[in-house]
Amino acid sequence: TLTIQYLANLSESFHGFYKSTYRTQEGELRTLVATQFEPTAARMAFPCFDEPAFKARFSITIRREPKHLALSNMPIVKSVNLTPWLVEDHFATTVKMSTYLVAFIVSDFKSISKITSHGVKISVYTVPDKINQAGYALDAAVKLLDFYEDYFSIPYPLPKQDLAAIPDFQSGAMENWGLTTYRESALLYDPKKSSASSKLWITMVIAHELAHQWFGNLVTMEWWNDLWLNEGFAKFMEFLSVSITHPELRVEDSFLSRCFDAMEVDALNSSHPVSTPVEDPAQILEMFDNVSYEKGSCILNMLRDYLTADVFKAGLVQYLQKYSYQNAKNEDLWNSMANANDQNIFFPFQICPTVGTDKNELQADGFCRRSQQSSSNAHWTQGQTLDVRAMMDTWTLQKGFPLVTVTVRGKNVHLQQERYVKGVDSPSSTGYLWHIPLTYVTSKSDTVQRFLMTTKADVIILPEEVEWIKFNVDMNGYYIVHYEDDGWDRLINLVKQNHTVISSNDRASLINNVFQLVRIKRLSISKAFDLTLYLKHERQIMPVLQGMHELIPIYRLMERRDMDGTEKQLQEYIVNLFKDLIEKQSWSDEGSVSERLLRHSLLLFACVHRYQPCVDKAKGYFTEWQKSNGTLSLPADVKTAVYVVGAQTSEGWDFLLSKYRLPSFNVERNNIELALSLSRSKDKLQWLMDQGLHGDIIRTQDLPSITIHVARNPSGHHLAWKFLKENWEKLVEKFELGSNSLAGIVTGVTSRYSTRSHLAEVKEFFSSLEEKSAQLRCVQQAVETIEDNIQWMDRNFEEVKTWLQNNH
Repeated sequence: TLTIQYLANLSESFHGFYKSTYRTQEGELRTLVATQFEPTAARMAFPCFDEPAFKARFSITIRREPKHLALSNMPIVKSVNLTPWLVEDHFATTVKMSTYLVAFIVSDFKSISKITSHGVKISVYTVPDKINQAGYALDAAVKLLDFYEDYFSIPYPLPKQDLAAIPDFQSGAMENWGLTTYRESALLYDPKKSSASSKLWITMVIAHELAHQWFGNLVTMEWWNDLWLNEGFAKFMEFLSVSITHPELRVEDSFLSRCFDAMEVDALNSSHPVSTPVEDPAQILEMFDNVSYEKGSCILNMLRDYLTADVFKAGLVQYLQKYSYQNAKNEDLWNSMANANDQNIFFPFQICPTVGTDKNELQADGFCRRSQQSSSNAHWTQGQTLDVRAMMDTWTLQKGFPLVTVTVRGKNVHLQQERYVKGVDSPSSTGYLWHIPLTYVTSKSDTVQRFLMTTKADVIILPEEVEWIKFNVDMNGYYIVHYEDDGWDRLINLVKQNHTVISSNDRASLINNVFQLVRIKRLSISKAFDLTLYLKHERQIMPVLQGMHELIPIYRLMERRDMDGTEKQLQEYIVNLFKDLIEKQSWSDEGSVSERLLRHSLLLFACVHRYQPCVDKAKGYFTEWQKSNGTLSLPADVKTAVYVVGAQTSEGWDFLLSKYRLPSFNVERNNIELALSLSRSKDKLQWLMDQGLHGDIIRTQDLPSITIHVARNPSGHHLAWKFLKENWEKLVEKFELGSNSLAGIVTGVTSRYSTRSHLAEVKEFFSSLEEKSAQLRCVQQAVETIEDNIQWMDRNFEEVKTWLQNNH
């Protein structure tokens, strides 16, 4: 037994054992303390072997004043009154767990509770004034915990699960075992004021943290190099669970965009493999990025599509049971998946649809195939065990993703794969090879055909010639596709004539892929713009948002560079594409969640890009709202657009800020912040960032997103860059070197630069810093992105100009 006496100050940042404050409705300032240990801050609260593989049982005792309440991972077993003003709480001993999952909070929070059908007590804790916003989270948590216990066939091992909303919180949430913590916007929901996107976000975050109670807490990665085993899984499980517990949220509509987000950083040379060696705390923190989370979830989704849902689930359960209360590595998961597959060779319940006169046959791996195709030799053949590990190693141990080039010659479809890399002097992609589970549909058959490509080049032989072929059905695979010869023309004509022949995910993936191919000179920008013409008729959320996501950044690049009015023409073109859809939107909260999310995005887009009918309508709403002194209830999904227009005048901006400071507007803070950051007044923008750093009126936790909003505002991009340079030391102190918050600021502030002078300035500033800062991955990402923007503008600007004149 080793006994250590130690003391320390409460941390002033967002990690370790830190203090947080809030104001009551009456304006009184109150203090609480909370913990955030992942990845390496448990050592700031107590001496420990602070590494994930050193699992132990923790027994915690906390002394507090009677007016406070102490929480930890386990329930309190006894409380002793030491003096009239001091109480000692003893918590039950935890199960065997890693140090980064230990947590405690001392506060005056209030709570509401329910018992799940498996008998676990769930409680939501918030500051006293906001407990009426905890109901939605409580119900969602009950549903989700029950779902996971059933899905994993492993009972949740603790007697309780608390969800606590912490007023100051750096990330979105943290999965401490039995005491998950959240930023307020990720947990609190006001049925009268919160938007549809807020409901979706809260549900996903809770699903993510509760998935961790198994993936991460019960079975933990051996070392941080395999962080994705925690995070990729929790990201993937939030999609799987919520689609069943909350089908009305239609999460499947938003899964795709996370894969596109991952590809955006994964296409850079500064990317890293999903599983990659790390040693010091800053490197460990850098692992908490889009590659571990989003790419991790996308390759798991691809694996599930490939193995079938049942084999995938059996593999997960086997993995969790085998490594409970232990640590695991990448290959342990693949071995469990392979075992599950061997045990489940035949699925009697799969039905093969018959297509035309083809005789379909069910092969041993449970996939439907056309018998004519057996002439092609690279299929998963009867009785051959799928080498899951060999396949998944290609996705987790090398960075980047493949580009598959398709050339159709009669019935023969020639395939080639290479690594997709954007950038100036991109290194050759030789030596990169993936095992790609290809899927495709054709003009002759909408049955999904499957083919595992394990070599650089291959050929598929079709039963008959086809008019068009679309690979990567629904974008379930983490790869992009180029169609040689007239392959793209055929697909462009298809969506122009009748876009609903292929799914909305397929349409979104065509829009994404075509612009990615322009970046590496495989296609002309005119071809990409030709495809966007069809968007006039698009009504589904994914393709519409993807179209905006590709076109608006091009407009923003041009806007930064005073381009002889071409940017105005481009803005008109984009607004025109979506005008009919914007006109159709009702200014209300009606409709399904997807319709509400689309309405929110479209109206915000229309108002930001000064589409007059939208601006006028928003102005009218804002005036009414201001007259009512903010008491008028605006529809939650149109609020942001109204605020953005209102904030364009000085008195509108001041009025919004006065409301922002009131507790009654707390669920709208993020929307108001966005509106305030879109002001044209440089003084106001500067004031916002300064206040965010100061942390009183605007919480420092919101500074990263505010800085990025200011940087995207044409009146603010110089200010944001200057702010980053002048306050670098303070930002590092607050958010930690290597953190996602800091990386977001660096890439967000520089992502729209496209001139050589900007590039030189960014390089110069970061190389002047000490080595640890200069070598951050986000700095390399920023530099590469600017280089890529420069190239893009040099190559495509004139052609866009000509295209717009011809298609005006």
